[in-house]
Amino acid sequence: MVDIPVYLFTGFLESGKTSFILNVLQDQGFSEGEKTLIIACEEGVVEFDSEILAEINCDVAYIDSEEEFSTETLEKLNQKYQPKIVMIEFNGVWSLASVLDKIEFPENWALAQIVSTIDAGSFSNYLSNMRSIIYEQLVDSEMVIFNRCSEKTKKSFLRANIKAINRSAQIIYESIDGSVNTLPEDELPFDIDAPVIKISDDDFGLWYMDALEHPSKYVGKMVEVKGKAFEPIDDNLANCAIVLGRYAMVCCADDTQPIGFLTYWEYANQLYEEEWVQVVARMDKIFDDDYQKEVPILKVESLKVVPMMTDELVYFN
Repeated sequence: MVDIPVYLFTGFLESGKTSFILNVLQDQGFSEGEKTLIIACEEGVVEFDSEILAEINCDVAYIDSEEEFSTETLEKLNQKYQPKIVMIEFNGVWSLASVLDKIEFPENWALAQIVSTIDAGSFSNYLSNMRSIIYEQLVDSEMVIFNRCSEKTKKSFLRANIKAINRSAQIIYESIDGSVNTLPEDELPFDIDAPVIKISDDDFGLWYMDALEHPSKYVGKMVEVKGKAFEPIDDNLANCAIVLGRYAMVCCADDTQPIGFLTYWEYANQLYEEEWVQVVARMDKIFDDDYQKEVPILKVESLKVVPMMTDELVYFN
C-alpha cells in the first residue's frame, strides 16, 4: 500500500497558512489532480474557495477543538474522503507536541513535512510574549516561511532566532505581494574585514550564528570576543581547549543552554568552569561528526579573565 503524505502547517492565526496551502495546491506540479484532504483546525481571514477546491479535487474538513483532534477523528476522515494527500492546517495556539504524542495517524498516512508560516512583522512580539509556543511550532519544522517581508525586515534577526531553535530548518522570505523576497541580507553590526573583528557583548548571538552558517568566510580572521569558559564535551580536550560561549534562551526563561565554539588554548586547564574570559583568537574550521558539517573553532593568541556580565543571556537582535 502506497503511503499517503501528510503535510502539517503551523503558525498563528493570520500568519499566512491558508494562502500558502492554496498556492501549493494550485501548483500543477504538486498534486497532479490527486484527491486531497485539507484538515482545517481554525478559520482565518482567508477562506477556502469551494469552486477552486472543486477544480483541484480537494475537500475540506474542520476540527474545532484540540480534544476532537484524535486518532478516531482522523480514521473517520480517512474513510469518508479516502484522500491521496493530506494537508493539516494546525491551530497556532494548540500544543503540537501534545497532539502528535497522543494520536496515531491512519495506518497508511505518513508525516512528510512540517511547515511553519510566520508574519515577519509580528515575529519579535511573538518571541517576547509567546516564546514557548513559537518554540513548539518551530522546533521540528523542516521549512519556515517568513511572509510580508519589506525593505525594513531584518533578515539576520529572523534567521538567527530560527537557527537558535532549529538549526536544520530551511528559511524562505516572502514579500508583501507573495513573491520570494530577494533583498540582500542586512549588514552585520561588526566589521568582518577589520584587522581584528571586535564582537560586542550584545552582538555575540549574531556573530555566533553567522559564523556557524558561513564558517569559511571567517577562516584566518582575528576576533576579539568575551564569553564563558565551558568544559568541552570531549574529556581528551580538557587540557588544551575550552568552549567559549554564552547561555541562550531557547524555549523560555527557564530553558537556557550554552552555545559557543571550541577554543584551543594551551593553559585551558587553569581556568575555572564558567569563568568569564576575553580572548583575541584566530578563527578556523573543522568537520564536526555530530553536525556532519564544518564548524568554526578559535585558536587563542591572548586571553584574560574579566568580570562577569550583568546579563549573561544571548539575544539574536
